[in-house]
Amino acid sequence: QVQLVESGGGLVQPGGSLRLSCAASGSIASIYLMGWYRQAPGKQRELVARITSGGSTSYVDSVKGRFTISRDNAKNTVYLQMNSLKPEDTAVYTCSAPPGSWGQGTQVTVSS
Repeated sequence: QVQLVESGGGLVQPGGSLRLSCAASGSIASIYLMGWYRQAPGKQRELVARITSGGSTSYVDSVKGRFTISRDNAKNTVYLQMNSLKPEDTAVYTCSAPPGSWGQGTQVTVSS
C-alpha cells in the first residue's frame, strides 16, 4: 500500500552512470523485500535487482558487476546505482515493494 515514486532517469551515453531513487510515502523499514524492475520496448518486464531488509542483494546476470541496489530505511528510499551503462539497459525502470506497491517508472535511455 506504500506509494513509490522513482526519479533519476534520463539520457546517458554508453559507459556512463545514473543513480535511480525510489522514494516511499511511508516507512520501508518493515518491508522485507524491495526491488527494481525494467521493461524495454517489445520485451517482457524483468527483475533487475532486489534487496532484503537485512541488506542481502541479488541481480539479474546481465547487470552483475555494474549495478548496485541499496536501501536507506531512515530516508525511506531505495537506490539503484547503474554504472557502465549499455544501450541494452534502455528501459523504463520501476520500483516495487511486493506485494502490490509499484512506482510510476522512470525512463533510462542509453544512446550515443
